[in-house]
Amino acid sequence: MLTHPTLDRLSELGLHGMAKAFRDLDAQPEARALEHGEWLAILLEHEATLRRQKRFEARARAARLRHAAQVEDTDFRAERGLDRTLFLNLATCDWIRKRHGLLITGPAGVGKSWLACALGQKACREDFSVVYHRAPRLFAALALARGDGRYARMLKALARTDLLILDDWGPEKLNDDQRRDLLEIIEDRYERRSTIVTSQVPVDQWYEIIGNPTIADAILDRLVHNAYRIELTGESMRKNRTIPPADTTRT
Repeated sequence: MLTHPTLDRLSELGLHGMAKAFRDLDAQPEARALEHGEWLAILLEHEATLRRQKRFEARARAARLRHAAQVEDTDFRAERGLDRTLFLNLATCDWIRKRHGLLITGPAGVGKSWLACALGQKACREDFSVVYHRAPRLFAALALARGDGRYARMLKALARTDLLILDDWGPEKLNDDQRRDLLEIIEDRYERRSTIVTSQVPVDQWYEIIGNPTIADAILDRLVHNAYRIELTGESMRKNRTIPPADTTRT
């Protein structure tokens, strides 16, 4: 069998998954009993798997998620009011396909950001583009962009992302520029893309955070009425973390 020329050709064509599978199969004597069609099916499956993995890794890097969280690691035993059925339904990403939103509220330390990042990581695995931003830093970045000519480009990038995570919104009231920024972001994404917003402030108080009644009506009408809600309660989960004892053997 012309093993090396075949591997060279697969590599030249960028079919690295097929090349690795070919090499592995050729090293297994029992694989020689496979039909040509079975060989081809195995090679193609390895290539498809490798490409999916590379796409996921690229999307995960671009998302820049705050936590290395996965939906499979979600703690449903903690007493924080997390609806298991709702969360597992959200983990299918059908709500992203249908361009709905998600609002996660609750006190500090109950896992709002972690849950948002876990859903963001799952969205990357489902081949959606994801971007994570802490709301205060995003507003600061937009303020800088407004002054150096990057503002329109930043808004366009936010608008075309499949899932935008706005983490840690509030409790400070928005100023005039921030109100307009948020309206532009939500307007661009309404019924076109999905957004997760996390906040310590209950949804019924968001009107006060936005401040301007007209803009608040416009933002909340687009953001709240088309979104699922996770309303968490309870004490901070950080209290349950243990710190390893200090090493007293060193001097």
